[in-house]
Amino acid sequence: MNIIDLHCDALLKLWEAKGELRFADAPELQANKIRLQSGNVKVQFFAIFIEPYLNSEQKFQVALEQVDYFYKEVLGGNPDMVHIKDWSDIDNLKIGQIGAVLTLEGVDAIGNDLTKLETLYRLGVRLVGLTWNFANLAADGAGEPRGGGLTLFGKEVVKLNNKYQVLTDVSHLSDKAFWDVMELAQYPIASHSNARALCNSPRNLTDEMAKAMFKKGGMIHVVYHPPFIKESGEVTITDLVKHIDHFCSLGGVKQIGLGSDFDGISQFVINLEDASKTQNLINELLKYYSEDEVRGFASENFLYHRTGVKR
Repeated sequence: MNIIDLHCDALLKLWEAKGELRFADAPELQANKIRLQSGNVKVQFFAIFIEPYLNSEQKFQVALEQVDYFYKEVLGGNPDMVHIKDWSDIDNLKIGQIGAVLTLEGVDAIGNDLTKLETLYRLGVRLVGLTWNFANLAADGAGEPRGGGLTLFGKEVVKLNNKYQVLTDVSHLSDKAFWDVMELAQYPIASHSNARALCNSPRNLTDEMAKAMFKKGGMIHVVYHPPFIKESGEVTITDLVKHIDHFCSLGGVKQIGLGSDFDGISQFVINLEDASKTQNLINELLKYYSEDEVRGFASENFLYHRTGVKR
């Protein structure tokens, strides 16, 4: 089945390697092109992620450098990688082509300058998360002890996302910030989060959060990071499927997708260690769900909710 994966951190690894890794086949990349092809990943979202140790004045420059790697290393020299600038571009992908979507994981890079955010939209960013785990000028993240919500600036970011029809990502937000986003966002999404009822991590969503997402037409994309799946011990694909089961029990069967977090994780689900193994998850899901439901999880739920056209 075709896969749409809402989150990977390959751009961070490419940036850290300073040109020493080839996106096409570098074994260091869990989501390199060969592995995406092997796993039948039809659309991959690529996050711009800025390390928190960087000085504020460096961060926008680093964001631009990661965008440069997206254009030169992911797209450049790989004619079978196609930049998705509009959701309708997915419909035009040919056999053998993979769509690539640019995203922003935390708005630290823009400081308090919305013009910088608009610049990133023009470069192709189609999904924006307000924070990583810590606080910035927009909001508190899931790891910020203060647990604050959106700032006035953060609310302006969400409004600008609405204006440009850009997805607002709730993964990584504090609980208070999540609810603030839900009041404002026209296009909310969780790019890589699981169910807190099954694994008590602040990175996961409570049942009330999940129900609010489903009520507003938002998607939740389950993440493959073991600490967000199970609190201890080895983690299997069956353990991940339990999170999908749980979200389905809350009414989300048509609003669940996949968000691997490959290249942002160093622990792995058994038999789901890189993008080439993605069909192992699909095969496990087919044991419990109809083929139509599994196609929904794999890609079609996202396509339907972004375009309103049933595939």
